[in-house]
Amino acid sequence: MSLIVETGTGSTTAESLCSVAVADTYHISIGNESTWYFLSNAVKEQCLRKATAFMSGRYREKLAGTRKTTTQALDWPRYRVPMKDVRNYYGDWASYYDDASVPLTVQQACASLALRASTTTLNADQKRAKSSVTIGPISTTYDRFSPIANQYKEIDAMMAPYLSGGSGALEMVRI
Repeated sequence: MSLIVETGTGSTTAESLCSVAVADTYHISIGNESTWYFLSNAVKEQCLRKATAFMSGRYREKLAGTRKTTTQALDWPRYRVPMKDVRNYYGDWASYYDDASVPLTVQQACASLALRASTTTLNADQKRAKSSVTIGPISTTYDRFSPIANQYKEIDAMMAPYLSGGSGALEMVRI
């Protein structure tokens, strides 16, 4: 089955935010071609579907703006996602990302996750790390500060420009 890629039209049947061609170009440009290149197109498509599903679960509620249509299958295209580094004289958003496309960085984040999906489960069941173990008479203590889900800091950083606030910090703007 051929991969159906969201191109910015708000497709009701799209399965991926990134095409195999974009993923190929991205992985070659950052030196991952030796790992990505040897995957078949069918496997690449499966990995891109998994990556898109992961991104939807991880970022859907955090994305800025709104979905362009109520019937689109994926989270992109989005309407009124501000370019946070472009402001007008009054401190308001001066520009927004194109609502008829999927931003290249979002596609690249999907490609990066797809490579990970080729070797691991993105949403693997997680357990807390153990901070101490006693063998007799059996005792286990779990580290309460250990993460209970996989953390992908590179992907979080790539997606940061498209997320709404929520850090708890107030933004100061000098006028």
